[in-house]
Amino acid sequence: MKSIRIEKDSDNIVHLVLDNPNASANVMDSDFTDSLHEAVQQLDGGDYAGIILRSAKKTFFAGGDLNGLYAARRDDAREFFDSCQQLKADLRWLETQGRPVVAAINGAALGGGWELALACHHRIALNERAVKIGLPEVTLGLLPGGGGCVRMPRLLGMQASLPFLMEGKQVGPQQALDAGLVHQLAENPDQLLAHARDFILANRDEQVLQPWDQPGYRMPGGDAKNPKNAQLLVVAPAMLKEKTKGVFPAPEAILSVVVEGSQVDFDTATRIESRYFVELTCGQVAKNMIGTFWFGLNAVKAGASLPQAARDIKTEPVKKVGILGAGMMGAGIAYACAMKGVEVVLKDVSTEAADKGKGYAEKSLRKRVERGRMDEQRMADTLGRIHPTDSAADLEGCELVIEAVFENRELKARVTAEAEAVLSDSAVFASNTSTLPITGLAEASARPKNFIGLHFFSPADKMPLVEIICGEQTGDETLARAFAFVLQIGKTPIVVNDSRGFFTSRVFGCFTNEGIAMLGEGVNPATIENAAAFSGFPVGPLAVSDEVSLTLMGKIRQQTIADLEREGKAPPSHPADKVIDHMLELGRAGKAAGKGFYTYPDEGKKHLWAGLAEEYPQAEQPPYKDVRERLLFIMAIETLRCFEEEVLRSVRDANIGSIFGIGFPPWTGGALQYINQYGPAEFCQRADELAEKYGDRFAPPATLRDMAQSNRTITDE
Repeated sequence: MKSIRIEKDSDNIVHLVLDNPNASANVMDSDFTDSLHEAVQQLDGGDYAGIILRSAKKTFFAGGDLNGLYAARRDDAREFFDSCQQLKADLRWLETQGRPVVAAINGAALGGGWELALACHHRIALNERAVKIGLPEVTLGLLPGGGGCVRMPRLLGMQASLPFLMEGKQVGPQQALDAGLVHQLAENPDQLLAHARDFILANRDEQVLQPWDQPGYRMPGGDAKNPKNAQLLVVAPAMLKEKTKGVFPAPEAILSVVVEGSQVDFDTATRIESRYFVELTCGQVAKNMIGTFWFGLNAVKAGASLPQAARDIKTEPVKKVGILGAGMMGAGIAYACAMKGVEVVLKDVSTEAADKGKGYAEKSLRKRVERGRMDEQRMADTLGRIHPTDSAADLEGCELVIEAVFENRELKARVTAEAEAVLSDSAVFASNTSTLPITGLAEASARPKNFIGLHFFSPADKMPLVEIICGEQTGDETLARAFAFVLQIGKTPIVVNDSRGFFTSRVFGCFTNEGIAMLGEGVNPATIENAAAFSGFPVGPLAVSDEVSLTLMGKIRQQTIADLEREGKAPPSHPADKVIDHMLELGRAGKAAGKGFYTYPDEGKKHLWAGLAEEYPQAEQPPYKDVRERLLFIMAIETLRCFEEEVLRSVRDANIGSIFGIGFPPWTGGALQYINQYGPAEFCQRADELAEKYGDRFAPPATLRDMAQSNRTITDE
């Protein structure tokens, strides 16, 4: 079925109407490329005044066909390369056939959609918030492969184009106009088409060329040989390596295309781009990232992890939420809710403490105003939705209450009973606990079917993930309402079953403990932190332990010991425990205390505490690969155990939760995908090696041995 309709109006203007018959949005799939090629052949040599590219959808063009890109394999590389070149040849025809071509952009023009617009001589965008323009391919491990890496530098210059290409920067219509990406704005659809017609009628008798095809054209700011650019490009690879740590190949490939492409003719530059594009698309990192950040994330947000009964329940948006505890976590949750239009009752033991929690939102909002991202009125409206109090009576009317007090079972039980006394029978009560089992906490509730876990991550207003934990008695309606609320406030929900530490805290603890244990073994602390950084972790295990605080880690361990002893179970031990206890004895509890594994000077950057060398003398250093893979493997193995024990409900929740919640390297596609891409048999063999050298915690779970023997990966299908 054709994705492009060819129409001709009374002014002899051809309209190429983009209208994908297979989906709600236009994408650059085989139907589109075939339709474009057919249109080019039909129009070539024909009689027309000009061409308008417009969309019959709400969006202009959504981008590439990720199903096709995900399926591309190295065996198909030659055929894939040829198809890329054919598409580019058709786009090149548009801009070189001599008559004016206009892109009438009525909605989002992203990725391949923006590349299509770039091949037009004139670009007009509808001046609406829904219009977004950009090239987000890098966020999925790809590069713009439809000419974006060639046309953007020729349009804006090398330096100005790099944020769009290497960071996936997206802009609205006014920003696009200011940047020189579009030539005109239109206030409504009729004006959009009128402007397009006007341009064509004004230029139909001209030989219309792109700037880069005009005689004497010079790239804005010069090419790679220009002294200013050359000076930047001397240090750019090192700066890029510092940012990507060498685990994200797409930004490096983009920089290579821009630099190499600036020094050759247009057609050669497009061939260079195609070669890098094919290499990335067929590579494992792109597969990992597309699988998780596109297919997995969309499925999670659509509720794929919910039981059918919960999926069938219709929910209403939460209008009023209560938050118990106005510390950093409670204050962050309050701010996140207020930003999405939800009324918030922020309760603490005193009005002073509650007001302090509201102050966090005020500081954050003031920064947004100062940066021009918000006006004073919106700031006032947002703050007006947060109501600090010391009275539980003010919780009346809340459809949802989130408890965010200290990790103490008795305290949580007390505030649960206090809040439920004034709530309606239908209200949902959620605990933000990071480790305590929800089923046990629900014992303090008069309505355990309405009790659930909503585990936010710090800082709660910025971190994208919320881990939803179902207790043994949590009802489907409660789960459905909690899931909808997380989406309502702009977060990504994953759903897990009850367990001590659930999924994220349990696996995150493995990461911090492994780093601390290596320190205790005499591994150079800088090696530990650098191994984490060059594996793609956002923060090293010693630095993040300081952020969490060793005091809290100690308290969680003591609570775990007490709970297990009450249940008649032997508490676990870890080589990291002695190191944590000793650091606490030294008074180095972490960042909040002003000192921990790192030193925090009043001026200047933090740095590893020099005293670590004396407290933990360096022994013979293990292979760097061991240090690196101990951090990756321990998290992946524990994630697999969570899946095996049915704490995790799906592979996609495991992968998304590990990246968005606890910092597992994004290039891997997540903790379980890391096992898949390593190869189950190879991963199992390596885990056995690590277990023999460093302890039974690396021993492969039964599921992994089964995967290795059957040579199968772990997926939700």
